Amino acid sequence: MPRRLLQRYLPHPDALRRRRSLRFISHLIGNPSLWVLTRRSVANAFSVGLFSALLPIPFQMLVAAFGAWLLRCNLPLSIGLVWITNPLTLPLIFFGNYRLGAWLLDMPVRQAPNRISTQWIAEQLVDILPALALGSLVAAVIIATLANLAIRLVWRWQVSRSWRERTRRRRRPRKATPEE
Repeated sequence: MPRRLLQRYLPHPDALRRRRSLRFISHLIGNPSLWVLTRRSVANAFSVGLFSALLPIPFQMLVAAFGAWLLRCNLPLSIGLVWITNPLTLPLIFFGNYRLGAWLLDMPVRQAPNRISTQWIAEQLVDILPALALGSLVAAVIIATLANLAIRLVWRWQVSRSWRERTRRRRRPRKATPEE
């Protein structure tokens, strides 16, 4: 079942509550509804985490944590999924979001120079920001919705497969034991 797989990799809430760096939010971490692994809580956690990851904002993990608290979905999954936009993948994802936004706004896509510098980025930011913001928002909504639906379907498929397997095992004739 997906629940067992996820429980194997998720941290335990008591271990996180004992950490000194997280003591100021220990009352939130201890909320049991943020640690439940159900089809709804996992699917919503994927939505919140991926939505937060695709936004070009600082403190994406805080946004994901607030979203998990607001929707009562799985907190560690929401926060962990934000790391899809890590330093290696961030430029590719945001460039794709920018291209999507430029296409939606019917703007020409700016070409990057041979040598990208912070000065070039600062000069181009005013022109790039509307397309990046729109593209990121559209991509975040689409990806979050698709992820939610996919997780719900996969979870349902796994549960129904487990039920069928259990029914098949029960119908199988038992071997006679020597005591009988």
